[in-house]
Parts: sequence; C-alpha cells; structure tokens
Amino acid sequence: MKHRVQIPLRHFFATPPTPCPYLPGRLERKVVTLLAGEDPDRLHDALSQAGFRRSQDLAYRPACEGCSACIPVRIPVERFLPGRSLRRVQGRNLGISARMMPAIATREHFSLFRRYLLSRHSGGGMADMDYADYRAMVEETPVDTALTEFRRGDGELYAVCLTDRMKDGFSLVYSFFDPAYDPCSPGTFIILWHALEARERELGYVYLGYWIEQSRKMAYKARFRPLERLGPDGWRPFEPGDVIAS
Repeated sequence: MKHRVQIPLRHFFATPPTPCPYLPGRLERKVVTLLAGEDPDRLHDALSQAGFRRSQDLAYRPACEGCSACIPVRIPVERFLPGRSLRRVQGRNLGISARMMPAIATREHFSLFRRYLLSRHSGGGMADMDYADYRAMVEETPVDTALTEFRRGDGELYAVCLTDRMKDGFSLVYSFFDPAYDPCSPGTFIILWHALEARERELGYVYLGYWIEQSRKMAYKARFRPLERLGPDGWRPFEPGDVIAS
C-alpha cells in the first residue's frame, strides 16, 4: 500500500511555464496553494510531508510536463551520523555560535544577503532584490518561522538561515553566508547544525527541499546520510543513483 499524506481540502493553481533555473533548456511549472485557514501550521506540515516547499505565504511543488528531476529529500536525524567529511566541516566551524531568533529582517542580515547573492547568484532571479523584497521574504510567513543566526567568536555575522519550525522537524527555506568563508563550507555547516539541533530537540527530520541529480548546485545535499526521498511509494531511504519512478 502506498503512503499517502492527508492534505486538507483546498484550491491548487498551476503557474505558467518559465525557464528552469536548474536544468538548461527545460521549462518549469509549479502547483501552488495559499497557506491560509484556521491552522496554517498544520497545513504546512502536511504539505511539507507531501513534498511541498514554502515561499512567503505560498506552498509549491514542481509539476513540470515530462520531467520528474526534482526529488524531495529529508534527513532522518535519529539515524544521522556525520561522516568524515562532515566532521571536518564541523571542526572548521568550532568557533561559530548559533541562535534562533524571530523572523524579523535587519539591515545587517540584508547586507550579508546582498554579498552572498552577488558572489553566488549574480545572474539569478533574486539578484535585484531590494530591502523591501528581502523583508517580505523573511517576514511574510503565516507559519512558525525563525531566523537562525550564526556568528563568529568575535561577533561577526557568519551566516543566516530562514528556518520553518514544524511538528516533526525543521524545514530550511533559504540560507546565505559570508562568501569570504567559503573554505569553511558554511552552507554545509548550516545543514549539519540543524540536523544536530533537531536531534537534540527530539524532532524527526530536516527537510532540505529538492535534490536534482543533473544539477551541481544540488550535489551538496547528497553528503548527508542517511537521506530519505519522496517517491510514489512515500518516503524511503535514498542513495544518489537510485532510479526514481515517475
């Protein structure tokens, strides 16, 4: 019997095709719904378990014609055991402290966000975001959302992650960091910290969004083992190279 997530009755809408940001020459479509109603957190939990992601007050999932490359993945934190490479990342970040704080935009965070975009995604769709756009991304949320802030020992801002707190774990919405510290693998460290923090809080999972085999941008997610993927038969153990049925 296939695993099915119970999603409350609601309206879903399809977006028009746009160029795929991950696979050249392909078109992207999404199915979206508004995170609204009496209990948006419960709805968000159910949709996340069904492979949806959140952007402000919307939940979305790829629905591309003839393509199923986007595979929802999550870390089952109770069984998560950092391998040698992740332990090295942990060692390079020993002086970094982290705290979860209210999802309220600040100019300091926005400055780091801009440096990150200019370094990593200067030609992407987010490159022209101003402070008002950034504030909307952070603050326009109907669910339990926090900013996870990472700082160096001298107090310098190191990284930030927009984190949704769910009943069964964390969903990492968007993270950014100081490009000057690329050799310390801050992006990997952000995920590692959330996995260990989720375990400490006795939560079940860290939701990482979509893994795409053909996209180098998504390759880092495969470093976290064990990993689970969502397919037609529900959430199952996943190793990169598995064949995913459409």
